[in-house]
Amino acid sequence: MTQSEPTKLRILIADDHAMVLEMFKQYLSNLPDMEAHTAPDLDAAVAEIDRNGAFDLVLVDLNMPGMNGVSGLGKALEHNAGKPVGLLTSNPSSHVVSEILSLGGAGVILKTASLKDLANEIRFMAAGGRYVPVELIDQKRVKSRETGNATLSDREMAVLDLLSEGKQNRDIGETLGIAEATVKMHVKSICSKLGANNRTQAVIVARDMNLI
Repeated sequence: MTQSEPTKLRILIADDHAMVLEMFKQYLSNLPDMEAHTAPDLDAAVAEIDRNGAFDLVLVDLNMPGMNGVSGLGKALEHNAGKPVGLLTSNPSSHVVSEILSLGGAGVILKTASLKDLANEIRFMAAGGRYVPVELIDQKRVKSRETGNATLSDREMAVLDLLSEGKQNRDIGETLGIAEATVKMHVKSICSKLGANNRTQAVIVARDMNLI
């Protein structure tokens, strides 16, 4: 008698940035215990839940169409039949974090999280845990995230704009008339200032902050 395969966690990611959806779906779908679905806005997410039944975890982007602040999370909770719904964002204020938890949300997942951490955070939330990243618990660091985001130099902003177009370092260097090594230095600085692990996350965070 063969054992049946374990049931996969059904995860729904809702975000209006195609880059975010592609990154999350590609990574999560390659994990043996997860099945990833995506939606481009809150209405589409709610329709997906109503059509296919409650998901083990729904993650909704704070700034996508239909959210109306954190009230969109409440709407998703209503439709997900009591199963967990969390917030997906890159730069939440301490007030937003408090609102999410008071609404009964499963917590917050940062878009700047490493993919390894992301998988563990999702499993924790899907199991009924409430997760808030440690850097959001430290109020000083929260305040730093709220006020320290517009610190990119003009050159870094120019590099960031070209990163958002999908250009590689060599192309960026040619466009701006600087050496490829200098571009790499700027990309590293941009990632550090935005709290991103890589260039893709840097673009995602910058869009959430309306820098580009």
